[in-house]
Amino acid sequence: MNENNKFVFNKSNYTLLLIGLAVNVLGFILMIGGAAEDPNEFNAEELFSHRRITVAPIVIVLGYLIILYSIIKKDSQSN
Repeated sequence: MNENNKFVFNKSNYTLLLIGLAVNVLGFILMIGGAAEDPNEFNAEELFSHRRITVAPIVIVLGYLIILYSIIKKDSQSN
């Protein structure tokens, strides 16, 4: 392969990037919901559940960390 045509990222970088993106999407899916069908009804337990307040943000931050790692990871074959 010609040195001028060398890609910055390799297959493992793109794989990690897609995994990070999938983890982010999972975190946002965990965060949705909690809306009441009746606007006069307030269900604090459903709205402020452990899953929405704690688990989903941790999953989202983990996804961003995976994406950041995929961007800064160097190819093991390059110097």
